[in-house]
Amino acid sequence: MRPTLRHILIATLLAVFALPAAAEKISLNALSNYLNALQSSKSTFTQINADGTISTGEFYIKRPGRARFNYNPPEKAFVVVGGGAVAIFDGKTGSPPEQYPIGNTPLKYILQKNLDLAKSGIVKGHSFDGTATIVSAQDPDHPQNGTIEMVFTNNPVELRQWVIRQQGGEEVTVILGDLDKSTRVPDILFNITNEISKLQN
Repeated sequence: MRPTLRHILIATLLAVFALPAAAEKISLNALSNYLNALQSSKSTFTQINADGTISTGEFYIKRPGRARFNYNPPEKAFVVVGGGAVAIFDGKTGSPPEQYPIGNTPLKYILQKNLDLAKSGIVKGHSFDGTATIVSAQDPDHPQNGTIEMVFTNNPVELRQWVIRQQGGEEVTVILGDLDKSTRVPDILFNITNEISKLQN
């Protein structure tokens, strides 16, 4: 059942994001400009987990360096990225979050300040599948941190999806809804220390 559900979901999303036949591959410079200009936004998201299960929720981003994933029930989890760290909170246990440096995950490329995909040496692939531009990136000095495959649509340029692949073969796919750039996203959402203090009160 899980593989079938996954295939149906991906096929549906490809249909939703399909572009006119005249669409072309977006240049690395244009993609860098888009990401560097992306500031405060929020979106719904669908996540295909490594075990084939599917999660949904709300995604917040405030570049550079900050993001948050709030998962919908029945999950009681959220992920905060801020202050150079990623913190995974499990609401079921109420335990302190698991934390690690943002530099240890390929997600850093979406959040990095002044990203230059054309000159950074991190791009492993840059292709066009007829509907979207796909860029694969990996830290050449730390390949053990995995790769990220970012999917962008055109007219206007939008980040629609990314896939993070680990060396062990596990992968997690995040598919975004429309990014709402008009809503003010408060800084407190990305404060890991504040979230930890809530657990202690």
